[in-house]
Amino acid sequence: MVFKEAVSKRVYELCDKKHYSPNKLAELSAVAPSTLEGILLLKVNNPSSYVIYQLCKTLKITIKDFFDSDLFLEENLDD
Repeated sequence: MVFKEAVSKRVYELCDKKHYSPNKLAELSAVAPSTLEGILLLKVNNPSSYVIYQLCKTLKITIKDFFDSDLFLEENLDD
């Protein structure tokens, strides 16, 4: 899987865990819904670290927690 797929899947996982819809997460994090939608629909190849930070802050996790997933293991990512 490519990096953008891992990011999308991770956001969906965390939304499920916190019982947030993607729209609710966008609203609470002040990330534009179109930006989050682009990430989730794999239209954004490299989401900015600031957007990831805003999502993490809203989800009450650290950036380290965001990337602490098997989705981001090197063997699971393609170049």
